[in-house]
Amino acid sequence: MSLIQPDVTRLHHFFRSGPMPCPYLAGRVERKLFTRLSGTDAGDLNSQLSVAGFRRSHDIVYRPVCQGCVACVPVRIPARRLQLNRTQRRLAKMNADLAIVERPPHATPEQYQLFMRYQRDRHGESDMARMSRADFEAMIEEGNASARLFEFRRSDNILLGAMLADRLADGFSAVYSFFEPDDARRSLGTFMVLALVQMALRENTDNVYLGYWIADCRKMSYKTSFQPLEALGPGGWHDMTPAPAASASPAAAAAAEG
Repeated sequence: MSLIQPDVTRLHHFFRSGPMPCPYLAGRVERKLFTRLSGTDAGDLNSQLSVAGFRRSHDIVYRPVCQGCVACVPVRIPARRLQLNRTQRRLAKMNADLAIVERPPHATPEQYQLFMRYQRDRHGESDMARMSRADFEAMIEEGNASARLFEFRRSDNILLGAMLADRLADGFSAVYSFFEPDDARRSLGTFMVLALVQMALRENTDNVYLGYWIADCRKMSYKTSFQPLEALGPGGWHDMTPAPAASASPAAAAAAEG
């Protein structure tokens, strides 16, 4: 079953990357199918490919095509059907004091400083922890035809978190988020996803795309705390059953955020 519409993709060339070590599963090799977002139809292309399980990074949209491995499962929240659990209701109440400010998708020094604190605390061994300011600006500003940047600020205007999200035809795609690592009690990673769901509902759209979920990757376990959660399979989008979140404690999900 193909979810890609030929009228949108026929003018775009798709490429296959060479083999690279998998960043999520030790001992695995990844390959990606990708194309570049360009031209006046970049927003439409991004929407169509997101429905087909692709993910955006900079001005590239990609999907894993790894030989002998289907561990990366595209997932999305059906915004109208999301049922908040007790922890999520508590987080929504706790973070009600934060102002959500939409900015143009242009990087600022303040955002970069927060991004680096987050990376060094949560992902200190990753390449992203060594990103220069120019690298950060490229991440925020490249391929932003349909991007929106949301800042989460305290009442004293201190920046606590930021989320880059793409506005798609059927909702939002959470491209990347980062937050103050020293304020763990707020569980800002989860709260920013909840805020994006509320934005989708206010704009009368259906879905919030969360990228990929991998069963054996602890850092992705928080995604299954959003229920119901839809996964993309050979027959299209469907509810994940049985719900993996049933075996994941709130503490484990909070530890894996980001």
